Amino acid sequence: MNPAPSRPLLVVDDDRKLCGLIRDYLAPHGWQVDMRHTGPEGLEAARTGKHEAVLLDVMMPGMDGFEVLRELRKSSSIPVLMLTAMGEEADRIVGLELGADDYLPKTFSSRELLARLRAVTRRSAITESEAPAKDLTCGDLVLNQDTHVASVRGEALELTALEFAILACLLKAKGRVKTREALLEEVSERRFDVFDRSIDVHVSQLRRKLGDDPKQPRFIRTIRGVGYKLEDGSVPE
Repeated sequence: MNPAPSRPLLVVDDDRKLCGLIRDYLAPHGWQVDMRHTGPEGLEAARTGKHEAVLLDVMMPGMDGFEVLRELRKSSSIPVLMLTAMGEEADRIVGLELGADDYLPKTFSSRELLARLRAVTRRSAITESEAPAKDLTCGDLVLNQDTHVASVRGEALELTALEFAILACLLKAKGRVKTREALLEEVSERRFDVFDRSIDVHVSQLRRKLGDDPKQPRFIRTIRGVGYKLEDGSVPE
């Protein structure tokens, strides 16, 4: 039996020892790790489109991970996992607001890294063997599951893979409340923690891209203390 082809991963971190440990752990699981140790080098490599995902450290000299992510999101929706200092909630929130798909504390276990990596790449994968799927619609919002393109009034939205997954979940449950727990488990395969604000941040980003007013939403309504519900897309009176 021929071995499965290696899946290219870009790791951007100035900690060369950690990069080597990540490479050594992921190699037997089918990942080919490409390492860069400065922000500018990492950004250049990420823009080539040769990788399935990016593991990006926040704290780097010269050009930090936030700057790299901000520039990368101008032209790419590649899945990005941010590495943050343990307990630094501010770093996690900033990363998510800039378009990171998920985050890991620097004290991550190797098994957790592999699970998160598989989850973010699975969300962004579109295989030719998948059967064509019907469009999901809500007013003038259209989400095409086959092409992974969402648009409002015919104008395509620039969504990350995770934002697309959240929007698809809400569209499939249109008119019904989706709890934060359900959304987090469905789109990131992560167990819900009451202090985890990642879903709220992603929904806030979605609203901005949809042009939605959280006080008078056309699309995503907050159900206080519970979660979110997709409205019918009509313009509030």
